[in-house]
Amino acid sequence: MFAVGLTGGIGSGKSTVADRFGALGVPLVDTDVIAHRITAPNGVAMPAIAQEFGPSFVTTDGSLDRAQMRTLIFSDDTARKRLEAITHPLIRAETQRERNDAQGPYVIVVVPLLVESGNWKTRVDRVLTVDCSVETQIARVMRRNAFSREQVLAIIARQATREQRLAAADDTIVNEDAPPDALQIQVEALHRAYLAYAHTA
Repeated sequence: MFAVGLTGGIGSGKSTVADRFGALGVPLVDTDVIAHRITAPNGVAMPAIAQEFGPSFVTTDGSLDRAQMRTLIFSDDTARKRLEAITHPLIRAETQRERNDAQGPYVIVVVPLLVESGNWKTRVDRVLTVDCSVETQIARVMRRNAFSREQVLAIIARQATREQRLAAADDTIVNEDAPPDALQIQVEALHRAYLAYAHTA
């Protein structure tokens, strides 16, 4: 099935855009949702995480202690790679399973770190980047997550730059604080284009 990789920096509005496509009947495969599922209580990643990092990284309900893990991987790049060695193969396998099961004209695969991962671009037919200014990202995440400006900047610094995401994009949606219909117009225009691509693929 024709596949579009949807990406964007934190606070860009990826989920909002994905939901708009979903409302048009497009199946969504969200790697963030999959990552949360495999680290939820009884998630398939949890035994390996507990063995690798110890029981202090597992909450009483058996899920990943996200706050503690976030603190660790932001201060220790080796720990981040150890975590990714556990989770990434599981996320890839589950993503592929959901893509195979998807029913619709085409599928959108939401991959926040599509540009950073290196090989995702070869696994989708087109890349759609949701773009906004860095200041808009900061304001949204501070408002949504109650993070400090410094915390948001630290997250942004670990992601691909705005310029790198735009360079990787086949298509772009601009999601500044414009009227809601401005976003919908962009989504519907791309939906029509993707339907045409899928028909001829």
